[in-house]
Amino acid sequence: MTIIKKTNPVNPNKPWLADVSYIDWQGQKARTRKYFATRKEANEWELNFKNSLTIGTGISFPNLVAAYYEYITPRIKETTLETKKHIIDTKLLPYFKNKILKDITVNDIAKWQGIIIKSYSSKTYIKTINNQLSAIFNYAKKFYNLQINPMHVTGSIGRHYSDRMDFYTAHEFHAFYEAVKDKPQSKIIFPLLFYSGIREGEMLALTQADFDYKNQTLTINKTYSRVNKKDIITEPKTPTSNRKIKIPAFIFELLDEYVDKLYDYSPSDRLFLVTKSFLYHEMTRGAQKANLKRIRVHDLRHSHASMLINKNYSPNLIQKRLGHRNVVTTLQIYAHLYPEREDDAVNDLQNEWKKESCQ
Repeated sequence: MTIIKKTNPVNPNKPWLADVSYIDWQGQKARTRKYFATRKEANEWELNFKNSLTIGTGISFPNLVAAYYEYITPRIKETTLETKKHIIDTKLLPYFKNKILKDITVNDIAKWQGIIIKSYSSKTYIKTINNQLSAIFNYAKKFYNLQINPMHVTGSIGRHYSDRMDFYTAHEFHAFYEAVKDKPQSKIIFPLLFYSGIREGEMLALTQADFDYKNQTLTINKTYSRVNKKDIITEPKTPTSNRKIKIPAFIFELLDEYVDKLYDYSPSDRLFLVTKSFLYHEMTRGAQKANLKRIRVHDLRHSHASMLINKNYSPNLIQKRLGHRNVVTTLQIYAHLYPEREDDAVNDLQNEWKKESCQ
């Protein structure tokens, strides 16, 4: 490590150069250089850099995770934290628990990625797991002097959006509905999910006050989850998930029928006090009884989008109803559902040419 006075070609007011050579996290020789206005500033930076190299990259992976938890806990939702903890505790720590940060190599990560790819069939879940490890390395770059995120070398795995998407057509849904409407909760819950496209957590947080009977709209401004045996109501998934959408009149009729049977109900109380396991069980019961393929509860949201796409409604409308961050997200998820109409487009272009040529 050297500090010298040298002409700064970019900023002459900073003539003091700190020139530092070191061994990076892969055991390779590395070098960094930085100019300062005074020798004192250069000395202080050099000392801090040396200490970070000595202390930072020598941290064990479990201790790095503990520090990461401490950092993110006050910054994210409790539900998000629990999801992260599950992935880290079950997918990352078992493999890297005996590793020191500076000793984790690209080969280590590549081997771990291979295990994850073989262990899980869902490409979106594989990407979620991979992204979590990358987030920990980004944290180490920020606070523990990791020089680069090694996953930028190995590359990503999995996919952000699934290639395969299950959904019911309107005809299939009504066969399913006939099979489950014998239960009061199912009689309103499943048409609401299918004909509004809201998420199940958003549905479970609803109160009667969220339904505007006059304007036939539904306000979505919260979501429900259960963490550590506690019911938690938080803001929706993203800011754009806060939305107001139009819903069909028959939903209000089903809602009135349902509320009339509730005992001592207040419009500010949650409407549906069922568990997610109840919803999953009903999806299985309805599919079996109606002799349909079994889809997930979340696939009713996909079904809503698919129905609107088949009726030629715009991606912008679908984006607003589903509460996606932007229309790009909507297109990334559902682009494959839009019909290919290239032949029609080419015919239109041909007709335009003929029309203009004849003038």
